Amino acid sequence: MTSRIAKKRGEWINRDKPLTFQYEGQTVQGYEGDTISSALWAAGINVLGRSFKYHRARGVLSFANHDVNAMMTDGVDTNIRADVWPVADGMDIKAVNTIGGVLKDKNKYIDYLSPFLPVGFYYKTFYKPKSLFPFWEDKIRKAAGLGEVNFNYPRIIKPKKFAHCDVLIIGAGLSGLSAAVKAAEQGLDVIVVDENKQAGGSLTYDYAGDQTTADTLTSLLGKVESNPNIRLITDAYAGGFYGDKLVPLVGKDGITKVWAKTVIVAAGAFEQPPVFRYNDLPGVMMGSAAQRLIHRYAVKPFNKGVVVTANDHGYRTALDLASVGVEVVAVIDMRRNGAPRELAQKVRDLGIPVHISSCIYEVIPTSDKLGVKAVAVSPYDDISAGADSGHTVRLGCDGVAMSAGWAPAAALLYQAGTKMRYDYSVEQFVPDELPEGVFAAGKVNGVFDFKARQLDGQRAAAEAAAFLGKTVDVVTVPKVEMTSPSHPYPIVEHPKGKNFVDFDEDIQVKDFINAAKEGFDNIELMKRFTTVGMGPSQGKHSNMNAIRILARIRQLPVEKIGSTTARPFFHPTPIGHLGGRGFHPHRYTAMHEWHVENGGVMMDAGMWMRPAYYQYSGRSMTAMEAVQQEALAVRKQAGMIDGSTLGKIEVYGADATEFLERFYTGKFSKQKIGESRIALLLDEAGVMLDDGLAVRVEAEKFYVSTNSSNAATVYREMQRNVQAWGLQVTLVNLTGAIAAMTLAGPKSREILSSLTNADLSEAALPDGNMIEAEIAGVNAKVMRVSFVADLAFEIHVPYKAGLHVWKQIMAAGQDHGIRPFGTDAQRLLRLEMGHHLISHDTDGLTNPFEAHSEALLKMDKPFFIGQRSLKIIAKKTLNKKLVNFVLEKGFAREMPNECNLVIDNGNNIKGRVTSIAYSRYLDRVIGFAFVAPEQGNVGSTFSIRTDSGAMVEATVVEAPFFHLLDKDGE
Repeated sequence: MTSRIAKKRGEWINRDKPLTFQYEGQTVQGYEGDTISSALWAAGINVLGRSFKYHRARGVLSFANHDVNAMMTDGVDTNIRADVWPVADGMDIKAVNTIGGVLKDKNKYIDYLSPFLPVGFYYKTFYKPKSLFPFWEDKIRKAAGLGEVNFNYPRIIKPKKFAHCDVLIIGAGLSGLSAAVKAAEQGLDVIVVDENKQAGGSLTYDYAGDQTTADTLTSLLGKVESNPNIRLITDAYAGGFYGDKLVPLVGKDGITKVWAKTVIVAAGAFEQPPVFRYNDLPGVMMGSAAQRLIHRYAVKPFNKGVVVTANDHGYRTALDLASVGVEVVAVIDMRRNGAPRELAQKVRDLGIPVHISSCIYEVIPTSDKLGVKAVAVSPYDDISAGADSGHTVRLGCDGVAMSAGWAPAAALLYQAGTKMRYDYSVEQFVPDELPEGVFAAGKVNGVFDFKARQLDGQRAAAEAAAFLGKTVDVVTVPKVEMTSPSHPYPIVEHPKGKNFVDFDEDIQVKDFINAAKEGFDNIELMKRFTTVGMGPSQGKHSNMNAIRILARIRQLPVEKIGSTTARPFFHPTPIGHLGGRGFHPHRYTAMHEWHVENGGVMMDAGMWMRPAYYQYSGRSMTAMEAVQQEALAVRKQAGMIDGSTLGKIEVYGADATEFLERFYTGKFSKQKIGESRIALLLDEAGVMLDDGLAVRVEAEKFYVSTNSSNAATVYREMQRNVQAWGLQVTLVNLTGAIAAMTLAGPKSREILSSLTNADLSEAALPDGNMIEAEIAGVNAKVMRVSFVADLAFEIHVPYKAGLHVWKQIMAAGQDHGIRPFGTDAQRLLRLEMGHHLISHDTDGLTNPFEAHSEALLKMDKPFFIGQRSLKIIAKKTLNKKLVNFVLEKGFAREMPNECNLVIDNGNNIKGRVTSIAYSRYLDRVIGFAFVAPEQGNVGSTFSIRTDSGAMVEATVVEAPFFHLLDKDGE
């Protein structure tokens, strides 16, 4: 069966391009331009989903991206909004939130348990008895949410774009387009955005059986397209309103951040449903949804239907339904006075009965509860909001179109800071005080008459132009006498419930009454207790009715209840849009190209690219083997690593020494020129932040190095404290201006000496000292630093000379077996030396007492950062201690990993492994771990739990680890 009707003027489908797709195992025909919902409805498939809580069958409701009734998945995307998602040839989709398919959902039995699952029940149950809570927690977590998270979802990231304009108009309906044309005529740069695929708003569907109003749309679009000052953006929505009139426009291709001088909100209004029993069945839909199906997608909403209304729009809907052959059984008007005579007569002329002061008391479902069989119509008093259930009339039908009124799409106005007031003439909140440079027009402004909406758009544009300094005639919008477009209380109570206010969360009228009785009688509290407006629709079809119900319960006027807070983003926005395109800038060292050309396997090291290890072409070698070979070269011949990423900061001035005394934990006042000292930095809580070297170059000039990852942080803290302390100190960040390399190993002195006339002997340059010398014809700072080996030279030269010096050293070392080594080998080498890495072997809570760094603390100084905290910590018992450990010789079982836990016999966590590696040079597995203080003595043992749960015994040893070598070893 197909519900597709004859071609309609302005329809959004392309009948020349048919396509097929799969839905729940069925093959469905559609056309290019169809949405999933329109194609399914055209094919006679009316059950599009299951509700969140009770798993009730659901169909089309708003058909405007404003509800949750139809959520799909194609196996990749989790929650596709079928109302607006275009169909594609060959796609395979199914409804979310079901077990066994949308028709045979195994969870539909929950609907029968609904009397035992009142709103807020989850706050009061399942936590007693405590022993059963894990069981219930598992069930609740599985039931929560709609679609299943796809952990293999592709990383789709979209760019962020930027735009500027004089006037940003949100909404491309009658008011918005009229405003755009008027503003552009004043020479203003205009951007118009609309969430629909095509511009026009209600001009594309609300015709009341006569499409001549489409001529207005054709005229407006012609003016928009011909004006170079107007940029029209469709299929995108304004996601929020931020300071300086920044509005993000969210489209399929990403977010465009628009800075506008003025903003006109012409976003229209959301149609509101009347509330009656079984108003959620497939086939019960908004009047505007039925009109969209007809005129945009040429789909008949149903064959025989009724229209229940509380405004004039329901009559217009009836005329549109009748124009495409739908048998309209009756128009049921909840108002006592009905529609204006001319409009009502048009309906009666078509033979459609009109029932004044009547309501739908309940919808009679089909036997399988998957559709509409009939409606029970009762007399209704729209003042007392009471239905006379004793005098019901049954009308057979297969569909219901409903229209009770409108709620303004005013989220952006609220976010901009607009003060709203409740206008009883239109029964909605309207702007009362708008922020400077922000204007409202059309239905969101409480203007519903056709001509008045057009003038209101022009009026807003004229005011925006005047705000921008243009001279423009004032546009006056005359007050139009008309019946209210919204009913003050379109709620029909029923003793058996199932009269839904929030279709997202399956919230009934009685839920609000019960919430109020329990004290949740503030709209914000009620929202959180009942979860009204917290589903995917964000209350677009439920908040206004919720406010009215609460006002009736508390016997207060609606304006005293107020509305809930509207926060951006008002529509769902993909995380990839928010994150934006992956932009990861890298810094290259002077030797980067050499590393790449010589097999360097590059890795991210903060903002830098560094070689992790070298994989030589023509040699089949694993990463682990390459690392071991590089480390052995350092131990037996020589190796060199690019250390340019180290932070390098010059500190000089009259107070340079005083500054370092305060900034670091060590003493520097008696440091000799050419000497280096370890510079340990703490925060105010005594936590270890960084350690580097401070070399005294001159009496009041120091050259300070930091860890690669902390260079920016340390420099920032130096700047902050220089200002806070008022010292005469100049700081120069040379990190990017200086290239550095470390030449290490027993042959390193011999290699380096061949490139300089400087004396590099032990007597002339002992460990921890620095000289300034010429290396390969380049002025350099040469330091003895024993971080990866007992004999090692750290060479600092200007950036532009870095590659030259590197190549010269590598050439000079060829006959000595020199090899470049990367960061992986560096970590192994420093581990063999017993040197921990701050931020790797420590964390954000580690203090020096826990990391055997007490020797670096000069507590007799008057002050240094963190000293006060250390004095307090020193009086307390340690909770953990960083130790060096070794596994048994010949260890061949499952290797522990970093972060594996240290466990005692009672299965209690005592610490964790921070570093671990196999050393071929030592032929042992060595590492660092935090353990309980009583386990920290040399010779003590402790147990490590591996990933599989196996326990591995480790022994605490002294550092460095070279004492582990066999007596006959090297």
